[in-house]
Amino acid sequence: MNALTDAVARLTTTVPPDAPPSARPPAGAALAVRAPGFDGAAAAGLRALPSNEAPDGLPMNTDTHHDLASVTKVAATTTALMRLVSTGDAGLDTPVRHYVPRFTGGAKDDVTVRDLLLHRGGLWEWWPLYVAATGRDDALRRAAELPLRYAPRTGRHYSDLGFMLLGQVVEAAAGTDLSGAVAALVTGPLGMTGTRYGHPAGAEVATSSPGDGVEITMLDTGTPHPVPHRSADFRGWRRGPVTGRPNDGNAHHALGGVSGHAGLFAPPADLITLAAALADHTRHEDLWDPRTAEEFFAPGPDAGQSLGFRRYELRVGPERLPLLGHPGFTGCAVGFVPGRGIALALATNRLLTPGAPVPTDALWAEARAVAGRVAHDSARPQR
Repeated sequence: MNALTDAVARLTTTVPPDAPPSARPPAGAALAVRAPGFDGAAAAGLRALPSNEAPDGLPMNTDTHHDLASVTKVAATTTALMRLVSTGDAGLDTPVRHYVPRFTGGAKDDVTVRDLLLHRGGLWEWWPLYVAATGRDDALRRAAELPLRYAPRTGRHYSDLGFMLLGQVVEAAAGTDLSGAVAALVTGPLGMTGTRYGHPAGAEVATSSPGDGVEITMLDTGTPHPVPHRSADFRGWRRGPVTGRPNDGNAHHALGGVSGHAGLFAPPADLITLAAALADHTRHEDLWDPRTAEEFFAPGPDAGQSLGFRRYELRVGPERLPLLGHPGFTGCAVGFVPGRGIALALATNRLLTPGAPVPTDALWAEARAVAGRVAHDSARPQR
């Protein structure tokens, strides 16, 4: 445990080598790791910066709840689809329009569930639906009717909109709203009682950012996506600390906190429970068909991508193991090694620190390195 505790403390005090030199470490961090012979979690730093109410700030703990941001894509949507495909209630090669009738016309007609999971459906990467949408249904309609940006299956273009559509696929296949479907298919069966859409299930929650400044900048600069809007087109910006509500603008401002791409809150303990179940997928035939799970885990046509899951390398001593998972913009990530009992969950509030935040990918690389060392050391014979 000392190695894990020290590593988490370093995440909050030093800049990882993969990060830009000007980056600032996150205010707080928590890391949970499971491997054969090891099960531990540690936290360091602050979940909220100093304020009049808390002059010293509030400490980050291992049971602090976090806005998972895009980790929602695997913790909710992808895992729910694994279950629905296992039972035959959804099909990977079924056209999306079968579940979302408004997603139709031209090249859209042939885009499948598999294409969206691989980020090969040709959709725009991001679009500020909240600028013009009048509510959740209108926002989802706009997401479905937005013209494609690329020809389908010509390349991987990571897309939030694709997972908004996949959330609707889950709803149609499960016959209930997305929050209820995820609870019935994923979080309920796994006992993830601290995981909830839209707002945290516990009182202790990490502040994710000082406000909506990131998306304001995205609109005003047209970077990284050239959308035809500016920040002045929207009047609902949050200009104070974002605590207990989704950081993602579309999830919060347009979709009521519930979407296939973002909106989920959870503590590290729940994330590690999910990752451990996926790591030992053959022991959970009551949840999914192992063959279906393995199809989701298999490499896709693009490097670093499986069905819904991102692919990474985990170094455990001399071994180079495939680790599947997903990062989130707020500084969270989850990962697992199928068949090896190795799981890890990272939770930080990287956007809260003044200045340029450390990229999630750099924090995630450090977390993977720690997990690899822990897994290797725990597997060595004890003298």
